[in-house]
Amino acid sequence: GLVTSTGSGLAVPDWPLSYGQFFPPMVGGIFFEHGHRLVAATVGVLTTILAIWLILREERRAVRMTGIAALGAVILQGVLGGLTVLYLLPTSISVAHACLGQIFFCITVTLALVTSPFWRRSLEVTAGTNHPLPLPLLAALTTGMIFLQLVLGALMRHTGAGLAIPDFPIVGGRLPDLSTREAVIHFAHRLGALAVSGVILVTFLRMRREGARFPEISRTARGMLLLLTIQVLLGIFTVLSRKSVAITTAHVATGALLLATSLLLTLLSFRRFPIAREEKAIRSLWRGLGRFTPSGTPERNADGDVAHQRYATGRQQG
Repeated sequence: GLVTSTGSGLAVPDWPLSYGQFFPPMVGGIFFEHGHRLVAATVGVLTTILAIWLILREERRAVRMTGIAALGAVILQGVLGGLTVLYLLPTSISVAHACLGQIFFCITVTLALVTSPFWRRSLEVTAGTNHPLPLPLLAALTTGMIFLQLVLGALMRHTGAGLAIPDFPIVGGRLPDLSTREAVIHFAHRLGALAVSGVILVTFLRMRREGARFPEISRTARGMLLLLTIQVLLGIFTVLSRKSVAITTAHVATGALLLATSLLLTLLSFRRFPIAREEKAIRSLWRGLGRFTPSGTPERNADGDVAHQRYATGRQQG
């Protein structure tokens, strides 16, 4: 976030070294760009250790594969970062670099959840309501929309469209002039914010009504609503402050936190509300992530999922 916000993307013009050195003088934009590289290298080492540990010690195949995906993502992210510098910040690579960073963050959040003691415990499940859009799918839709909004945000940042519409909510009492590409991208980001705000509000209300009995779901839903409020305010002040470095960077960081929180809510919803497990592919993934009985051992049968069959039978009888 700080690298782009401070315009330091080309403060170090070579890669993988920085001015041919491992540790160049940390002055000016070099501090942000080379500091970014050092943090990225540290994350890469930690991700490698995590992936190896999961391969050697983790019994659930889906979790092992997620660890391998994290390793692949962090390697690709490093390569994209290098290409961004070598090709002088091309929009396509810069946006891909930003978006892959969000995806990698989501993968690590998923790993943190599914390897936690909480996830391994036996959890009460419920069929929820007969709503045409089940809670898990609504949460997944919300997560997808937030990600698309972050893609628009990355496109806006890397095309210099952050101030293409320099006022809020309207410009001089009129709708903005959309005659330039930058203005269209900026306006699309604002419209996306409205759409995302609406779907998050709907998700929060559904979670409060149907998931109130589960503390982790209600807390996560409230956290998502709080982050949305902060994010909208930061977006407004980013424009009004003429892209203040601190506010712009906080806006980017809060967007990542909002995405991760929505992803957590999605995973928790799939765990608590098993309706989506009626699909064979999702059931297979869930078996890989591991469902546990009160004794702490995976519950299986010849067809792969005792709990699913009990749930389906209960629905038929009901």
